[in-house]
Amino acid sequence: MKKTIIAAGLATAALLAGCGTPASTTSDNLSKAADNFEVNRRITFVNGVTDKQLMIIEGYCSIAADTGAKKLDVTCKVGNGQYKKHFLGLSDNVFYFVEQIDPNNADPNHYRVFWRPEILIPNIDRP
Repeated sequence: MKKTIIAAGLATAALLAGCGTPASTTSDNLSKAADNFEVNRRITFVNGVTDKQLMIIEGYCSIAADTGAKKLDVTCKVGNGQYKKHFLGLSDNVFYFVEQIDPNNADPNHYRVFWRPEILIPNIDRP
């Protein structure tokens, strides 16, 4: 009986987690697509004192902000199975903004889940 109640509770929690507004679901799906290098972005760094652009990164890039360390990690896909990663320090007078350059077909009615085969199936070629 306890197992049935626990299973029902987990199923209900999973269903409720899928509920949300179409905008929040679409936003989540776009973020997941960007983290899977499916969204063309432009990341611009600006000096807030001089109003000058310091750097622009364009491409299929994923970002990870670390506000505690005042840095932004940018990983970009540059070819088939090839990536570049940049670690960018932020200061009180430098800010960045990220633009999505091209539209992306993100469905507002469905969540996206990505399984990483390398996590599920171990690499047996490792020394």
